[in-house]
Order: sequence, then structure tokens, then C-alpha cells
Amino acid sequence: MKLFVKISIAVVVYLIFLIVYLPASLLVSLAPLPNNIQFAGVDGTLWNGKADLVRIDQRQLEQVSWQLSPWALFIGRADIDFKIGTRATAVSSKGSISYSFSGLQVENLRFDAPNSFIVAGARLPFRAQLNGDISLMVEKLEQGLPWCEQLAGKLFLNSTHLTNQFGEYPLGNIALGLNCLDGQVQLTTDEQLNQLGLVGTITLAENNLVKVSAKIKPTAAQPKDLTEALAFLGRQDSQGYYPINYQGAIPGL
Repeated sequence: MKLFVKISIAVVVYLIFLIVYLPASLLVSLAPLPNNIQFAGVDGTLWNGKADLVRIDQRQLEQVSWQLSPWALFIGRADIDFKIGTRATAVSSKGSISYSFSGLQVENLRFDAPNSFIVAGARLPFRAQLNGDISLMVEKLEQGLPWCEQLAGKLFLNSTHLTNQFGEYPLGNIALGLNCLDGQVQLTTDEQLNQLGLVGTITLAENNLVKVSAKIKPTAAQPKDLTEALAFLGRQDSQGYYPINYQGAIPGL
């Protein structure tokens, strides 16, 4: 009996060490990954690993590293600290992600990328081309229905320049607040957060429905092509604002 117990303990210890030191490269090679996801230069283990390159469709992430807490798994939760790229790479990010039966939670997330990474070859309406970059900062996100239970963060559109068949629109810097309202993701901006005279909200509702409720008025800092196009939005109100309203799918995606 004592021999059986010793053998059992030895087997359990061996399996634990086998899992702890299982190479991440082996896991990636065995995992049933979709064809549009590719890894290169994978090193380390499941719990503490890295990849030189991760490609998702036309998007590319460099210097990806992660740490997975084994202890959280005992209470049915996956806790991951991750980092992507550096200041020298086109895309960089870091943060903490937890996933359990109650859903996804994100804390202290930062994500920086050029607009070309976000668009990734998608055809925008009116043959539009978008330059600039974005910075996303999420203090806390808790998954809910349809999208969120809690959300606090900010989205910065930096040096944004839009060109389409109607003209050129150097939109500059735009800051938007991120919050959760009745389970929907809401982005909010006002005239203090942009040079465009823009005030309003963008709401991501259920079934991937996007709702825009905003208004804009002429300002001295606006691009000329934008100011001349405002009249096509409708009639000005008593404060000089033109309405911007939209409900439907995200244009071009």
C-alpha cells in the first residue's frame, strides 16, 4: 500500500512538472488554430512565454509576451498579464486580462497603433484614406450584456487626417471618453476635447448596431473642406450647430 501511495505521488508530481515546463512552441504546434492566425519565434512555456511575431489576417504583432497565473486556474479563472511590442514597434500594448465563467475582465490596458493597423485593408466609403494613430486606455472593463457591465477609459485619435473623393480633412487630435450605459459601450466627446466644434456620442448597441448622436458647428480651426461640407448635414440650430445622426452598421466594415 505504501508503495502504491509513493508511486501515485510521484506520478502527480511528474505531471505537474510536465505541465509547468511544457514548451509553448509545442502547444502552438498542437493547438487547432484558425488559418488566419500564425505564430513565429515562440519560446518559453504556457505560463511564461513569448513570440517574436503573431500575424492575424493582415495585422502583425511583434514581441508578444505573457504570464499566466497557474494558481488562479484552481478557482476557475485565467489571469494573464501581457505585453506587445515596444515604443520602437508600430503596435504596442500591455495590460491584465482575466477570464472566468462570469465573463471577461480587463484592467490597466493600454493599446497604441497606427490607423492603418485598425483599418487593415478594409475598403472605406468614398475611397477614403485614413492616416494618424490611436491610443486606447482602459482602466477597467467588465463584460456584460450586450457588451459591458462596467467600463472606464479613454480613446485618443492622434494627428488624424482623412482624405476622400470630396477633399482633405486634417482633423487633428480628438479625445473620447469611454463608459458603459445600460450594457452598451458609449464614446463621448465635446468641444474641449477636439478642435472641430464637435459634441456628441457614439453608442455600440446589441447586434453590432452603431448609433451616432452628435452635432458640429463651424470653427476657425476646422479644415476648409469640412467647413464647406457642413451645409450638407442639414439646417443649423439656434446655436449654430449642424446635426450628425446615424444608426446602422459601421461604414466600410
